[in-house]
This record gives sequence, C-alpha cells and structure tokens, in this order.
Amino acid sequence: MSVAGLVEDKVALICGVGPGMGADIARLFSEHGASVALGARSDRVAPGVAGEIVTSGGNAFAIELDVTDDASRRAAVAATIERFGRIDILVNNAYHDGDFTYFGKADLDAWRRTMEVNLWGNLALTQLVTAHMREAAIEGRVVMVNSMSSVRIQERFGAYAASKAALATAVKTIALELGRFGIRVNAIHPGYIWGPPVETYFEYQAQARGVDPRVVYDEVAEETALKYLPHSSEIAGSVLFLASDLARPITGQALHVNAGHFFGGF
Repeated sequence: MSVAGLVEDKVALICGVGPGMGADIARLFSEHGASVALGARSDRVAPGVAGEIVTSGGNAFAIELDVTDDASRRAAVAATIERFGRIDILVNNAYHDGDFTYFGKADLDAWRRTMEVNLWGNLALTQLVTAHMREAAIEGRVVMVNSMSSVRIQERFGAYAASKAALATAVKTIALELGRFGIRVNAIHPGYIWGPPVETYFEYQAQARGVDPRVVYDEVAEETALKYLPHSSEIAGSVLFLASDLARPITGQALHVNAGHFFGGF
C-alpha cells in the first residue's frame, strides 16, 4: 500500500465540516486519494474547502447536511452516492457543545438539543450510510469524532459529556453488530484541539481573567504529557488511520488523541 494513498479510490462523506477538524479531515483524505463529500449545515466553510481540494486536483463537493433533519440526511447520502457511486467511509464530526451550566440550574431541554446532534443525529446518519454499505457489500469504515470529555468529567460539561459518553457506548454496539458485514466502527477522543474554536474559548477565558491568552494555553498544555495542544490537522491523521486498511483489524475502539492529557483504559 502506498503511504501517499491510504484511502486511494475511496469515497468519504464527512459531516460537520467547519474551519477546524472537518476541513482538515477533508483535505487529508483528498491528499490520500479519496473523493470527499463535505457536509455542513451552512455554506460558510465547506464550499471553499471543496473548491480548494478541486483546485489542487482532488474530487470534492459541498452539500448541505443537518444531521438532526431526516430529509437533509437522506438528501446528502443520496447526493454523495449519485456523485461518486458509493460511500466507503463516514466521518461523523458534527457536534453541539452544550450550554455549560451546572446541573442544578440546567434546562434539560437544552441537554436534549445537545443529544439531538451528538447522539441521535450522528446515529441516524450512520444507520443510513451503513445500510448502503451492507447493500453494496462494502467493507466500510465509520469514524466517530468523540471527545475526552466523555471520560474526563469536568463541571458544567454535563450535556456535552453525557451525549458523548452515550455515543461511545453506541460505537461498541454498532461495531459488534456490523462486524459480520465487514464494516468497522471506531471513535477518536481528542482533548483540546488547537484551532479556531479553542483559540476563541481561550481568548474569552483570558479576557475574563485579565491575562494574555498564552497564559491560558500554557496552563492547559502543562496538564498534558507532551506539553502542547495538537492542532486539528494532526488529529485528522488519527481519523485517516482508522479509515484506512492499516486499521483493518480494529473495530469498536476508542482512540484517545490528546497529547497525553488523559489516558484511556487498557
């Protein structure tokens, strides 16, 4: 297998394509030979990234995809199959980060909205795509972008952590049930991903404390074994690995990709 073509001639549907992880995953998959469909609720980022990939000689297109809407999910899957003939890889990167309230004051309807994206929306899209994989006898790959928050519990992250923990359990069930069809289902669990969303969050924290954003970065980075926060382009490599044949014997696993901020179980 060529190192430069880990997903050569594969078709990937990537949902949740924004300025960070989703865009970097799409770029990396294209560099390694995949045709990519970039799904996002808005046209703020995905069309530009798709255009960039096409200009570089790759195959890509952007499509509206709201994982919480059944018609949108079905349209995106159908459009990808119509454009590229099949779907070999699904990357679930859509997420809702919750409302950051203490449980005692939480509006549980807000928790439900977070669940609609992080759990139910991603599961419904996975159900659609894996049905296609089974019908077409494709040894497919599904990669869920989960979070360190599902296992490293912090105050006020309740809605987000609960939704991601539920998704982590679902990954194991789906992997067990679909393994007989050659479909592999895994998850990555990043910690803080250095990119626009985390930069903005650190700037907000720094302003509230009256310090330079670098102070916040250094404090968080110091908690990791490697003493830095990986960029989204680095995290994307773990998604590529799980989507490639290098990970052919791997399914139902949670890969912690966090510079040693949290160590998963055995």
